[in-house]
Formats: sequence, structure tokens, C-alpha cells
Amino acid sequence: MNDYDVIVIGGGQAGLALGYALKRKNRRFVIVEQNQRIGDSWRQRYDSLVLFTPRKHNQLPGLTFPGEQNTLPNKDEAADYLELYAKHFELPVMLGTTVMELSKIGFRFQVRTQDRLLHAKQVVIATGPFHTPFIPDIANSLDHTVHQLHTSQYKNENQLIDGPVLVVGSGNSGAQIAVELAAHRPVIFSQGESRSYLPNFIFGKPIFDYMKTFGLLDAPHSTWIGKKMRSSPDPIFGYKNQVRELSRSGALRLVSRTVQVNGRTVYFADGTEATVNNVLWATGFRPNYDWLSIPDVLDSKGRPIHLRGITKVPGLSFLGLPWQHTRASALMGGVGKDALYLVEHL
Repeated sequence: MNDYDVIVIGGGQAGLALGYALKRKNRRFVIVEQNQRIGDSWRQRYDSLVLFTPRKHNQLPGLTFPGEQNTLPNKDEAADYLELYAKHFELPVMLGTTVMELSKIGFRFQVRTQDRLLHAKQVVIATGPFHTPFIPDIANSLDHTVHQLHTSQYKNENQLIDGPVLVVGSGNSGAQIAVELAAHRPVIFSQGESRSYLPNFIFGKPIFDYMKTFGLLDAPHSTWIGKKMRSSPDPIFGYKNQVRELSRSGALRLVSRTVQVNGRTVYFADGTEATVNNVLWATGFRPNYDWLSIPDVLDSKGRPIHLRGITKVPGLSFLGLPWQHTRASALMGGVGKDALYLVEHL
């Protein structure tokens, strides 16, 4: 039987949290996941990745994240937790299954994969926002001798050639990798926008404890504080002291936005320049829903049009989007609330 009440596309934290909620409702559902193993989207990231949220703020509904609750897990521990979660609740996950097309025929949805057709009354797209790596067009002007990688391809320093490396992108991944590399080679850290640095811990307690206490994680995006937070770039958690010390020593050079490239020379908005052997693009991702053959679901930039995940197309919803409802919506420990809300409206 390939006929379900609900098909969930994506077996990451969002899809699994929704699976937990659907199982409690005794719905007939399946979770479709393109990777061969649950958690592989985490395992495939760079070797040294550590989450900036402590374990107690990473748990999905119904199951504690293993380990000392105030410590920061690495990416493999996050992956193993997701795999444990699916096994613990015996969630029906169809692994190694790529969605080629989602369409709607009459009042029912059809999901075409590489080897079968699935049908359902309702579909939830839980693939998250990180689909296609984004590299700016100026990368094409780099000399062929410059070694380029996007963070989605980066595993560790052994992939780089000798010499200086330019890290472009001011998010948490860019900062973490820049600090890591600056311990062994000259690093230029190009920050396109000014970001605040927040500590991981204050007086021995995770900063996320304070954020939760003061309602910063659970403030809806429509509130004053939600709008204020959403209008500012996400802060970088940790690394302030390391960035400061490495900058003073000269191992890490902070520059502004990368604006132009000519051969091996890179020019920055502050009027400075640098000659580099390596460029690591920590420039994020763009959404890609090319397989979605249903009109009136995406805006002109290819982003979902929704209200708390619910679209104008009856039966079609999204889960796991940044600011789907609150700041916590994009975090592993926050997606569960959105899942529990969504399942009541399916």
C-alpha cells in the first residue's frame, strides 16, 4: 500500500518531531528521507562542528538528548540522537528515497520518487531551508590556482592547499571554521554584516537558559521583540575571545564584505585587499523546491508562503523553517512545538 493519511517529506529533526506527533494521533503516515541513514545531514558536515545549543535545548518531544545536559554536543552526537529518536518511537521512515515531484491531482497529493508513486490526503514538507549551497558570482573571477570550497563541501583543513585562507561569511559556521584554521595558518575573515558575539555560558549557565527565561526563544515573529530579533543578523555564539586573541596575534585578520576578485587578489568594502591561496565560502544556502509542482505555494524568491507552516493549498504544510513561528523554530529543540501545533491543524 502506498496510500497514506499524511506523507512527510524530510527525515531530519522536523520530520521526526512531526512523526512523533502523528503517531500519537494514530495517523497512517510515512516519512520520506533521501539519505541512507537518519542523521546523515548532520554527519556529512565539517568534522569539528559543535552545536551552539546545549543538549537540554536540543531534545525533540518525548526523548531526552543523552549526556550532560549543559554541555554542547558535536554533529555526530546530534545525528545519533535523531537516529535513536526514530528507533525509540518506531517511526516509519522510507530511507534512500528522493522526491522527484510533488503534485496534486483532484483532492489528493501524489509524490513521485525515483522508484514509486505515493499518495496522501495531506503532505508536510519538512526539508528545512538549507538546500542549494550559495556561492556569489565573483567566485568565477578567482584564478584557477585558488582552491575554493563551500562549507557544505568542507570537512577539515587537509582539503586545503598551503598558504592563507579567506573565509567569506559571518555566521556561526564561518566563525567556527575561521578560528579553527587560524591556529595553523593565516586566515582572513570577511564579515559581510556586523554581528554581535554572545557567550555560550554566563555564570556557568547556558545562555539559552536566560533566553528562554526572558521569552526570547518563544516570542512569535509578529510581536515587537520578535520583529526586533528578526530584523537583526543572528548572533555568533562563542568564539569572541578566540577571535579577539587571534586578531591581536595577527593570525586572524578581520575585514569587511568581499566585493571584488581579480586572480588571487580579493578586495574588500573597507578598501583593503588580500592575496589568497584558498577561499572557503561560508555564504549559506538558498531554498530549492524545483520538485514542487503545485502553484501558489512559493513567493517570487522561491520561499514558502505560509502562516505557521500552513499554506493556502488545502492539505499542504511546511515545517522546520526559520522563524516559522518563533526564534526557536529553526532550532532542534524548538521544532517540536511547531510540530505539535501543526498536527492539530492537519
